[in-house]
Amino acid sequence: MKKLLTILGIIMLGVLVANLSQAAGNPDPDTLKVALLPDENASTVIKNNEGLKKYLETQVGKKIELMVTTDYSSMIEAMRHGRLDLAYFGPLSYVLAKQKSSIEPFAALKTKEGTTYKAVVIGNVAAGINKIADIKGKNMAYGDPASTSSHLIPKSMLAEERLKAKVDYQEHFVGAHDAVAMAVQNGNAQAGGLSKPIFESLVQRGIISPAKVKVLEESRPFPQYPWTMRSDLKPALKERIRSAFLNLKDREILKPFKAEGFGPVTDKDYDAVRKLGELLKLDFSRF
Repeated sequence: MKKLLTILGIIMLGVLVANLSQAAGNPDPDTLKVALLPDENASTVIKNNEGLKKYLETQVGKKIELMVTTDYSSMIEAMRHGRLDLAYFGPLSYVLAKQKSSIEPFAALKTKEGTTYKAVVIGNVAAGINKIADIKGKNMAYGDPASTSSHLIPKSMLAEERLKAKVDYQEHFVGAHDAVAMAVQNGNAQAGGLSKPIFESLVQRGIISPAKVKVLEESRPFPQYPWTMRSDLKPALKERIRSAFLNLKDREILKPFKAEGFGPVTDKDYDAVRKLGELLKLDFSRF
């Protein structure tokens, strides 16, 4: 009897594992799990994208479940293990996820500048930070280690001024872009780096005061945040998803993205980010 129960247990475990594997790799799921970047408060991100959820349900013909992970790393891992179908990554987090997952970028934010954007290095006015060189010996706030515009790009801008982390200044990772700006405004850090569109939005909304925080320098353009999907999704489904994003014109839906629409992108567009990592001698496998 005990032997029979053991055999049944093994069979049930095998069925469970098979079902989980099948669910993770389902090429045509009834519900698409869509992850948004954790670059602001999770509940705010979900609320702001209800319009996108309804739009995709109508255009794609699937139920949509919006998700916001705790950080960039958990988002990358969720995609790697097949727990996500679509994900809105930052350029660097996409490059990192691509190393571990079978995914493909299909659309990126489009603004007046096209499908590129910039990062900014900001400084605390009261601390007398007027240029990047003034950051020497001070505290520098970054967002997430896997963030392009709140880590990789601003760190490269400091490196161009011969400022090296942990040698010429102390680096602190505070999570989200808005947390970087607040840390600088509150004086917890004398400088910080984040996305230019997000910083401008924080100023426009009155969250950050230009009297307390100033832009020290803008970066050169980099490829915009990409929308990605699992490569093993059904071709017809992938085409409906791609078309839905590329044809999106509703200003209210696009407002949270601070964009005019989405434009097509490919993996090759993100070679610029890979080269930036090489310049900083970063080991992407450690992220």
